[in-house]
Amino acid sequence: MIKIKNLQVSIDEKDILKGIDLEIPKGEVHAIMGRNGSGKSTLANTLAGNEKFEVKNGSIHMNDVDITEMSVENRALNGIFVCFQYPVAIPGVSMAYFLRAAINAHFEHQGKEEMDAVEFLNKSKKILSELNLDDSFLKRSINDGFSGGEKKKSEILQLLALNPKFAILDETDSGLDIDALKTVANGVNKFNSKNNSTLIITHYERLLEYINPDVVHVMVDGKIKKSGDMSLAKEVEKKGYSWLLK
Repeated sequence: MIKIKNLQVSIDEKDILKGIDLEIPKGEVHAIMGRNGSGKSTLANTLAGNEKFEVKNGSIHMNDVDITEMSVENRALNGIFVCFQYPVAIPGVSMAYFLRAAINAHFEHQGKEEMDAVEFLNKSKKILSELNLDDSFLKRSINDGFSGGEKKKSEILQLLALNPKFAILDETDSGLDIDALKTVANGVNKFNSKNNSTLIITHYERLLEYINPDVVHVMVDGKIKKSGDMSLAKEVEKKGYSWLLK
C-alpha cells in the first residue's frame, strides 16, 4: 500500500526528516510515537502533499505509484485522508454540503454516479449514530464553534463517510477525555479493514490501547529509531523517550 524510502524533508531550509524508511501494507495499522519536534507531523504533512515541506530526497509510493510529486488534491482523490490535530473551521459551509461534495468528487474521479441526497442522509445518519452525534450536526458549519471533542468526531465522520484507502491520524487523541477517546477509537476500528491502511501519529499509548496497531514505530530526530509491537508503546509509556536517545 504505502512504501516510503529514504525520505528526507526540510522546511524553511531546516532538515526535519533525515531518511525515513517505512512500509505499511494493505490491511495494517501502524503507529508512530515520538517527542515534540521528532518529525511526526512533518511526516503527516509530507504524506498529505503540503507544499511547505520540501522533499529533498527519497520517494513515496502508494499501490506502486510514485506520489512524491503529486498535488494535495490528487492525493486526496486517490485515497489519502488526513485527520490533523487542529482542524480548520469553515464558517458558512455546512457539514452536510461539504461531506456530500467530497463524496461526489471522489465518485466522479472513480467514474461513478453521484450520491443523491436521500442516500447521503441515510449514510450520514448511520455514522452520526455510531459517533454519538445528533443529526443536527450536519447542519452546523464545519468545525465552527465546535468543542475539541466535536472537532475530532467531525474528522472521524469524514473518515467513515469517505472511506479512503490510506488514513493518517495526526495526534487525533490530543485533548480528548476518555469518553471521546473511546468514541474516536471505535470510529477508527470501524474504518480499519483488509482494504485500507492506517497510520496513527501520537505522543501517548492510550489511544493505541483501544486500536491495537499491528506495528509501533518510535521516531527520534527525524528517523525511525525502533519498531515493534504494542509492547513497545507500553515500554515508551513506562520509560519515556530518553532511553531511545542514546
